[in-house]
Amino acid sequence: MPSAGIVPRRAVQLAALFAMMVAFTAQLVGALLPVIPLFIAASVVNLGLDLVLQHKQPGLLAVLGRIRFDVTVRQLLRDMLILVGLLHIDGINPLEEQAPLTITLLLFYGTHFVCQAVAVLVRRTRSMPFVTRNIDASALRLSDAPPRILSRQTGRRLLRFSVPTTAGMMLTSITTDAYWGGVGLAVSLALSAGGTLYLGTWLLPKKRVATEKQALEWLDKWLADYRPTVGMYFSGGASSAYQANMWLSTLAALDGNPIIVLRERFMVQKIEATDVPIICIPKVANLMRLEHSTLKLLLHPANSGKTSQILRIPSIKHAFTNHGESDKLSSCNPYAKAYDEVWVAGPAARDRYQLADIGVEDKDVIEVGRPQLAPIQPYTGAPAGRMTTVLYAPTWEGWDGNPGNTSVILAGENIVRELLADEKVRLLYKPHPMTGSVDPRAGAANTRIQAMITEANAGRGGARPGAEATAELARRTEELDALTTSAFRKSADELERMRLQGTPDEGRAAAVDAAVTAWEAAYWSSFPEWEHRIITTARPGIFSCFNEADVLISDVSSVVSDYLTSEKPYAVANTSGMSEDDFRANFPTVRAATILTPEASGVGGLLDAVRHPEKDTLAAERAELKEHLLGPSDPPSSVRFNQAALDLCTKADERRVRMESRLSGIPGQRSQEGAKDAGAAGHETSDATDSTDTTAAV
Repeated sequence: MPSAGIVPRRAVQLAALFAMMVAFTAQLVGALLPVIPLFIAASVVNLGLDLVLQHKQPGLLAVLGRIRFDVTVRQLLRDMLILVGLLHIDGINPLEEQAPLTITLLLFYGTHFVCQAVAVLVRRTRSMPFVTRNIDASALRLSDAPPRILSRQTGRRLLRFSVPTTAGMMLTSITTDAYWGGVGLAVSLALSAGGTLYLGTWLLPKKRVATEKQALEWLDKWLADYRPTVGMYFSGGASSAYQANMWLSTLAALDGNPIIVLRERFMVQKIEATDVPIICIPKVANLMRLEHSTLKLLLHPANSGKTSQILRIPSIKHAFTNHGESDKLSSCNPYAKAYDEVWVAGPAARDRYQLADIGVEDKDVIEVGRPQLAPIQPYTGAPAGRMTTVLYAPTWEGWDGNPGNTSVILAGENIVRELLADEKVRLLYKPHPMTGSVDPRAGAANTRIQAMITEANAGRGGARPGAEATAELARRTEELDALTTSAFRKSADELERMRLQGTPDEGRAAAVDAAVTAWEAAYWSSFPEWEHRIITTARPGIFSCFNEADVLISDVSSVVSDYLTSEKPYAVANTSGMSEDDFRANFPTVRAATILTPEASGVGGLLDAVRHPEKDTLAAERAELKEHLLGPSDPPSSVRFNQAALDLCTKADERRVRMESRLSGIPGQRSQEGAKDAGAAGHETSDATDSTDTTAAV
């Protein structure tokens, strides 16, 4: 069944298409009869409707484009109908008055098509083989982007520039004086021709950026100067950026020169604030240039189809870190055996890989802990205030359709209903960002849960923080946004963003950490302790929610493993269909949890144990399970993670030494290498000269 919001939207879209067809029909009838009021009204409404849809429903108009009724065809048809209408209006001489109008209209369309051709050329010259962030790329002669309406918005440009023509023609229809049509056409022609000439200035040397060859040479030089040693490789969809973002602070803290390697251009802006240099290299051929860099180690927080491409580089060692650990099968993907090492949090994951029997050897599994869990605060006992804060953070439905993946569909509403019935519970609801992306039932249940929480809030009341708390949150939000987001012009393209997002200011990372801490404190202080919260935004993050909560309810997911570092009570919903004993046996992460049934049986006992720690029989087991899942506290996870990175970098160095030794030991290899070196030296001399000339020219 379609959701309630989809049906009205589709009805509006169909109504808009129907209205456009009616407008074309009315314009034709008004032109042929002629009925001047109908002709004028239909012409104006037709163009106005197209302009509105270009802004409000571009996807709908794209459908028309697929049936060869695109914006150019529609506007050309409108203008032809206007000319037909003028032919049928008495008082307008076709030869003396309409012929010049027709010729001018053809010139207007001619400049429009020329502008399209120039726009294609400009876009090609402004397409780099890579995209950077946090890197000074000024040597590439980066410049501001041309206005979008000229370079990219073909449809909007044609429609907007056609407005004077339509207005002038309508005045001619009323007055039978071709002068007004001529004025309108002249304005449209001037706009189109002037826009084309202005856009063409981006093809001149002053605004022209570096060529692909020059850009790749610059990339090689930057890699040689920066000398990266360890990096993170990431590829994925728009909603998967969180998988990389959770490793940013860990990567930045490693010894050496870190780098982030991406494959999708859009992902450059999805990565959160960091000082680590970012390079997006979409093409495999250009990606292979990393083989000749000093890069020794790449960390992989996720598997993707493009991961195999970077694994072709043997000089780089690869470690799979995953973006979280749970007992689900996805945490033991057979693809993991493609990496040199698999880094896991603790002994539980090591056991999980061996039990899965997927080809990952035990010697290649390295326990490094979870360094990013450091901000999570430890358990301090019973809730300090009147309210018990419960965090319900269910995972999403996954790709395999297993009903045990998420509790949202079968148990979510029951759990939330039980919690809302307790007057001393404050509920924080934070669903997984991909909830409902595969199974519509999960999305529908998520919507109903949020409606339940909103209704429950309406029935509650009490003192609220003063205006100063709201003002403080606004101030902290503005401060944090200034540090973590970049404001761009609407016309900005990749190259303009590259120029604006150059080398970050010194100390920005520390300033961001402080701003995030201050924002989180202001956020929680700006709401009353009795008010339930629905959290679907990136901020506050899940760790901040952990610190605010007295107890967690979740599913079999990495959220549970991460939360256990606090040793606070937690519960897991069993929607797998297994008995409780089988559920605990199959999923070790729930060993120290209260198990909730799909009917939410067990919520009352959970809350009682949270409020009265002497009734909490699972405290010791949580402490034991924490070490089993996350490893020992000493040495700290950050130290173990950094040492694992150094050790794998050493292995990369050792391999390079072995390869050089083997090459030098092959008969005849030395003389061949010597000849190659001599030739390379000659090329380097030539290249150096060319480079000097190019620099001088710039």
